[in-house]
Amino acid sequence: MNRTRICPKCGSNEIYVIDGYTGPYGSGNNVMIGATVFTAVKVNRYICCTCGFTEEWIGREDLEKVKNSKKAHR
Repeated sequence: MNRTRICPKCGSNEIYVIDGYTGPYGSGNNVMIGATVFTAVKVNRYICCTCGFTEEWIGREDLEKVKNSKKAHR
């Protein structure tokens, strides 16, 4: 959905985005990959406003942070 802007479930193009952010005390659309709020990785949410299907995506710029995190594993 983040590239095509088409819902894979219903085919609608009524896709809205909630941008990832980090708020006070670690609140927001993010994944904490370390002990502090400064290590948070923002998670963007894509929502189909026809059927309600959602996807979450981390931006390419933050993928290295995830790979290098001690919390991440395969």
